[in-house]
Amino acid sequence: MKGEIKIVVAENMEKEVVAQLEKLGKVSFLPKDIFSEVKDADVLIVRSGIKVDESLLSKAHKLKIVARAGVGLDNIDAEACKRHGIRIINTPAASSNAVAELALGLMLAVSRKIAKADYSMKRKTWIKKELVGTELEGKTLGIVGLGRIGTILAIKAKALGMKVVYSDPKSYSAIGERLNLHDLLAVSDYVSLHLPLTPETRELINPAAIAKMKKTAVLINTARGALVDEEALYQALKEGKIAGAALDVYPEEPYAGKLCELDNVVLTPHIGGSTKEAQLRIGSELVEKLKEELKACFR
Repeated sequence: MKGEIKIVVAENMEKEVVAQLEKLGKVSFLPKDIFSEVKDADVLIVRSGIKVDESLLSKAHKLKIVARAGVGLDNIDAEACKRHGIRIINTPAASSNAVAELALGLMLAVSRKIAKADYSMKRKTWIKKELVGTELEGKTLGIVGLGRIGTILAIKAKALGMKVVYSDPKSYSAIGERLNLHDLLAVSDYVSLHLPLTPETRELINPAAIAKMKKTAVLINTARGALVDEEALYQALKEGKIAGAALDVYPEEPYAGKLCELDNVVLTPHIGGSTKEAQLRIGSELVEKLKEELKACFR
């Protein structure tokens, strides 16, 4: 198979993973012109930055597989791939623990004002009295979407003494109490989103949803940026309708919007799956899935 297959790796991957891919075929790593490079490619590997749509696929005359190194497929036009007879694979489980840990870390960062404390200390300003926080123990965590990541987060939160409630019409688990979304928003001290982006979930957290939340509540989003109405969240944080928020994902990335102005929000640049362990798991899982797909395509 080696030498016959051209694999375009359009976004950065661990060197160990690239080495594994080179055993499967000729690898074009981080090409400057993706539209030109994909013309004779058999496999295209992306993360979340490259949009795989008709404009790109129409240039890919030999493409058989699009591989997404990550969870969602928001940046891949599945219908266009289907029209072109292109298979899609991804790695939904590999980064789950990393994202769950970040969600927990963001909860702590907001609750204990860690980012503000670090910022002040590095400017040699001692503002201890301004940094009184809250504890997670005894608080209620509302998880919206109890899939792999939500379940892992629930386990970790319970270990810290939190009560877990969740909203997910497709899942049932004894790990917490299942509520409808409105009731979950009303009782939760922390609301963490773990949903795919669909027409039904777009701007799920909107003015009406925020109005049901406690004034002391904190919103966490490590899933998809467009799950949250950005303007509604900005106004709620600015006016004290909720206490805080922490976001790792945004409707448009890179993000430099008005939420950057606020002290009661912690922002990270889409690093949910960015751990060494997760990246190696993602790569290894992707390579194994790619091997199977290549066998099916070229047997």
